[in-house]
Amino acid sequence: MITKSLRDNRRALILWCVGICLFMSVYLGTYASVKLSPETYGRAAMGKFPGPLKDLMGGFEDFVTGTGYLQTVVYQLFVPMLFIVCATLLANRAIAQPEEAGTLELVVTLPVDRRRLVLERFAALAVSMLLVAGVTLAVAWAVSEAVEMGVPFDRMLAAHTGVLLLGLLFGTMALAVGAATGRRMVASAVVGVWVVAGYMVVTIGRNVDVIAWLKWLSPFHYYAEGRPLYEGLPVGDYLVLAGATAVLALTAVLAFDRRDVGV
Repeated sequence: MITKSLRDNRRALILWCVGICLFMSVYLGTYASVKLSPETYGRAAMGKFPGPLKDLMGGFEDFVTGTGYLQTVVYQLFVPMLFIVCATLLANRAIAQPEEAGTLELVVTLPVDRRRLVLERFAALAVSMLLVAGVTLAVAWAVSEAVEMGVPFDRMLAAHTGVLLLGLLFGTMALAVGAATGRRMVASAVVGVWVVAGYMVVTIGRNVDVIAWLKWLSPFHYYAEGRPLYEGLPVGDYLVLAGATAVLALTAVLAFDRRDVGV
């Protein structure tokens, strides 16, 4: 079942790998010119941006250093969002989309345990995201070396591991909602709301006392708080993301096992 899911998704995986790699290559490739203009992209220049915009982009600390540029342009917002969208779409293809198309009914009539079906499709999702992460990390590292960003590989690996865990968590949430409702739009809406709310809480909302405590409910807090590009692998935070993903996977199993499947 895992192999079949990977085979069914191979075209989508190739397109996502190519798309994310192109995005990173274009933006990382511009660093060669950025680092030559400290008066335009340095810390002092970034300080002129409005406060809310700086918060939204993670602080706009410094574009001139390789670490600062990589954090702001790649790992703060854009690539995590691409991974989340990729994982959500793949998760919807696992259960909700086949159910809406009427093909899942045929699968569940086969002598295949429902719980095993969901677990294998979750495993296929995890392997798919791992493949995307591996390919995109290799390209990001190659381009960063070509433009002499000076960021150690272990720091990039730590940051990319966070992107993988973040995307997989939201993908597993889509899988769980799809398993409970059988509807792609519902799953995508739930993920979308949590993504937007969670990101706003840890960026613009972090200085608002009334909602600042909500950061503990946001996956983005555990993704970015440890500053992996600067300080290395934040084991504790990443374990929280992995644990939450495991809970959501179990929720998907239980929800699908107890529900009538139909269109």
